[in-house]
Amino acid sequence: MAYRIGIVGATGAVGQELINLLEVRQFPVSELKLLASARSAGKTMDWQGKPLTIVEAKPEAFEGLDLVFFSAGAGISRTLAPAAAERGCLVVDNSSAFRTDPNIPLVVPEINADVLKGCKGIIANPNCSTAIALMGLFPLHRAFGLKRFFASTYQAVSGSGVQGMVELENQLRAWANKETAPAPSTYPHPIAFNLIPHVDVFQDDGYTKEEHKMLNESRKIMNLPELRVSTTCVRVPVMRAHSISIQAEFEKPLDLKVARAVIEAAHGVELCDDTANNRYPMPLFYTGKNNCAVGRLRIDSALDNGLSLFVVGDQILKGAALNAIQIAEAALLK
Repeated sequence: MAYRIGIVGATGAVGQELINLLEVRQFPVSELKLLASARSAGKTMDWQGKPLTIVEAKPEAFEGLDLVFFSAGAGISRTLAPAAAERGCLVVDNSSAFRTDPNIPLVVPEINADVLKGCKGIIANPNCSTAIALMGLFPLHRAFGLKRFFASTYQAVSGSGVQGMVELENQLRAWANKETAPAPSTYPHPIAFNLIPHVDVFQDDGYTKEEHKMLNESRKIMNLPELRVSTTCVRVPVMRAHSISIQAEFEKPLDLKVARAVIEAAHGVELCDDTANNRYPMPLFYTGKNNCAVGRLRIDSALDNGLSLFVVGDQILKGAALNAIQIAEAALLK
């Protein structure tokens, strides 16, 4: 069976990656409808060597579709995703709009694909940093029982969209040409040669919304409502692929050899942990790769039954578009 598919936000980075992945993964597509804002309507994008005209995203545009991916921000999703679901579409939403809704599944297929059985309506895709972190943590949880973890993220500027990448490029170009850099607009401070411990909006408790996502989404995806998590999210001058330093405490005593074997056997991750030869996960080498990488595995010196690790993944792929495609595959094809 082939499916009639729509992509809302087709002109964005995640939307373009979704278009590519549908072809690369040979998803059965009978019709592809590209949807975006009225500003982009009428423009064309290539699909299998042919131009497709972009259609304005509005409720009637979902008529006749089977599956719709949303990658246009929470506001658009809240407005239009229910309209698509009401018209019988399976909706996979990449925004934060529905992630904490107890009636809507939040899915990383390698972890909780079972919740997709018989699923209709809206399915939420997790935050990129959460998805990447859990790709490293969940296999270890199955082996040792995760109790709590601390995370520091190193998030690439492409997580802010094209404007984040352009801002970094402009600042680097100005520095190279010994010119005055334009004032930052995407970030509150210059990002070139800098780290900004500020991703998303600060909340009353001093954490940002991005940091809250790691706690709330990890609990929901792994079905661990008592899991304790503390995160600091940092924007770094890297173009693509997020990195996460994690210190995790487990219920059971840890064996480092077993931990390595667990990661090696897990689907969607690969062990990159040969410090004698300077091999460890880095965003430069995992940009554009489907798998996440786990390395710097070591017994944590401050936690009981603790393990420290470093996880890297492409946030546009496993953190967004790839995970969304995998959700659709698990829901419709398996």
